[in-house]
Amino acid sequence: MAVEQFQATAHLQSGTLVKVRSRGFEFTLDEPAELGGTDTAMNPVEALLGALGACQAIVASAYAKKFKVQLDDFWVELEGDLDPDGFMNKADVRCGYSAIRYTYHIKSESAQADIDAFIAFIGTKCPVGDSLMQPVALQLAGVVHEK
Repeated sequence: MAVEQFQATAHLQSGTLVKVRSRGFEFTLDEPAELGGTDTAMNPVEALLGALGACQAIVASAYAKKFKVQLDDFWVELEGDLDPDGFMNKADVRCGYSAIRYTYHIKSESAQADIDAFIAFIGTKCPVGDSLMQPVALQLAGVVHEK
């Protein structure tokens, strides 16, 4: 299959409030007050955790039958370590996460061996997790300056 391109637009509204659009869908991001925002929505690093958990849940849904796992319920709890001083330019520390941890919660009557194989597989097929684990060519494609 050929490589597909996905697109999104993040449009600054005011302060730190940003509208993100893709394929006719939209969501809002903001920062908490202590990081200069109005705390009206989750911030981008929280959304990143959510995107990772959602991706893992989608993989679980897509592959459960292949592993003979009946999913009665499935969710992911995530937490990450990030020093805001990097973003706030207060210290020479990394701006992004230094570690992310997640816990799968699965409700199923399926055999433990099937669940174990299934859980081991989920992380290998999550595009968001792969994008976080492997180097990605992140580059500025250009600047459009309007007057």
